[in-house]
Amino acid sequence: MKNTVVALVYDFDQTLSTTYMQDYVLIPELGMSPKTFWKKANAWSVDNCADQITGSMYYFMKIAKEKDVRLTRENFEYCGTLVKYYKGVEEWFERINKYGKFLGLKVEHYIISSGYEEILCGTSICKYIKGMYGCAYAFGEDGTPVWPARVVNYSTKVPYLSKINKGLGKLDDRLVNEYMPDAKRRIPYSRIIYFGDGMTDIPCMKLVKSRGGNAIAVYKPKSVHKEKAIKLLKDDRVNFALPADYSEGTAIDTVVKTILDRIATERNLEELKRKEDLKKK
Repeated sequence: MKNTVVALVYDFDQTLSTTYMQDYVLIPELGMSPKTFWKKANAWSVDNCADQITGSMYYFMKIAKEKDVRLTRENFEYCGTLVKYYKGVEEWFERINKYGKFLGLKVEHYIISSGYEEILCGTSICKYIKGMYGCAYAFGEDGTPVWPARVVNYSTKVPYLSKINKGLGKLDDRLVNEYMPDAKRRIPYSRIIYFGDGMTDIPCMKLVKSRGGNAIAVYKPKSVHKEKAIKLLKDDRVNFALPADYSEGTAIDTVVKTILDRIATERNLEELKRKEDLKKK
């Protein structure tokens, strides 16, 4: 029972990073401010009855072509190198892994984001992430995007969470809907901690919380976003609403370590009970 697997699953934009990943470099490369770009992209989506995430992916392709900017995998990855994180994020993963190891837990980290996998691949924290599930482009022979290969929005985040729960691969779309007994699932929801900041995370938060896991709504410290996180707590969507400061000794650090303590204790109790049950036979 040692090395029990625990999954920490994160949204990315405004959960680990301070704003949308496209805002740091990609949109300025197109000669626009993030505010202007998103306003126009969302308006295009509305005018064309398009899903907002799919619409914005197309809009990036459209504007890049008009501005003669080459969107390549290398360009996207470079954008990832300049992402800015909330305090403590870059030290968080090694510290939590070490704490989990001390408890006999194997901590795995996953990202489910409506941002772009191509940008995530360039981030400094990519090396700590076991699985990344984000929007992605299909690229043509010239190395530029030709089509949205995968779209992740509030409704499609849940299937990826289910894949983590069942131990399935990213492309196992058929198996994700097949019945699997709880005992055979690789990481029970009770051993999942989900981190998110907003509306697109609510279905995942609700699912994890309802199945015995923990959902944490994070918010930018000293900002109006706190009210949004507190509302999720009041509406019983999450277990905790905490400032997005991942430094050692902060509220989020203390809560996560305490949850890991509980998981390890429950694991140990189950093992003791199993040994007692064997005596009865």
